[in-house]
Amino acid sequence: MEGEEGRLQNCWEFKKCGRQPGGARVHELGICPASVDTKAHGMNGGHNGGRICWALAGTFCGGKVQGSFASKIASCMSCDFYRQVRKEQGASLVTIGALPCG
Repeated sequence: MEGEEGRLQNCWEFKKCGRQPGGARVHELGICPASVDTKAHGMNGGHNGGRICWALAGTFCGGKVQGSFASKIASCMSCDFYRQVRKEQGASLVTIGALPCG
């Protein structure tokens, strides 16, 4: 789904969570790692980790902070945003293997 500027949406835009820098809920919930993780910038066409949030620990889903990839992937695979990105990216979808370490 395209955002306001005709580009692909990041998770915080799609979910309207308000946890991106300057977001409405940062004071209450903190900044989401997906919105500031520069190592993931550009993956699946997103800004920072905005289109690979399922591979990042500490994202906020289902009303609570999620842990590691291994502990959250089942819920992420049923997420409407994950499904949207998978549909948009098709065979070029980056899931986790391309994330740099460190």
